[in-house]
Amino acid sequence: MGMPTSVREIDAPGDLGWVIQRHGELYASEFGWDSSFEELVLSLVAEWKTRRAPRDLGWIAEVDGERAGCVFCFETDEHTGQLRMLLVEPRFRRYGVGRELVGICLAHARAAGYERLTLWTNDVLAAARALYERSGFALVAREPHHSFGVDLVGETYALDLGPSNPDLSPG
Repeated sequence: MGMPTSVREIDAPGDLGWVIQRHGELYASEFGWDSSFEELVLSLVAEWKTRRAPRDLGWIAEVDGERAGCVFCFETDEHTGQLRMLLVEPRFRRYGVGRELVGICLAHARAAGYERLTLWTNDVLAAARALYERSGFALVAREPHHSFGVDLVGETYALDLGPSNPDLSPG
């Protein structure tokens, strides 16, 4: 059973700073990642905000008015979107907040006409990886790397959303 959650587009004062700060703090405490991860999130948030393609959206989940999580959708190209920066506060995990955020991102990607949605994660993020797989994403690549002060295995997942305009597909 989920918690009463509302999800809104990122637009309130403090939203972007919260995304950056909580990524930095949580990944340091949970996985021992150094501040270079927070710097990466800062650069991604800045890229999302400054380039802001029409199909680039981000959402904040709230429980009783408190920020509980976030997710972003970036336009990769005309046919492909990328789910990025999914985060759920520890005390709100296991209540469906992550599932709701991924679902909103998927619904947006379909409505925006993407044919494919991709994401990149790391092998240590077991709960997130399980959520992605339950949402229909398939693992398409694995690559070891040393980032954020630790050895990791990066994983790329993809989900085929079908043709963006079914009326134009052959047959």
